[in-house]
Amino acid sequence: MLHNLTGWHALIVLAIVLLVFGSTKLPALAKGVGQSMRILKDEVREDKTTTNRDDAADAEHVTVPYRHAS
Repeated sequence: MLHNLTGWHALIVLAIVLLVFGSTKLPALAKGVGQSMRILKDEVREDKTTTNRDDAADAEHVTVPYRHAS
């Protein structure tokens, strides 16, 4: 569906966004989108480090069964 989009489609979408939001609100909209993306990236990065710490903590508590040599 999206593989048929061209540069003209992007220009039309941009023109519609300009008409809907107006040129005065567009910078605030872009700032909000940028802040949202930054928060999302930070949360993903934090989730990865938390997962790595949890995996390392779980690895410390693994008990290995002991077998007597017979």
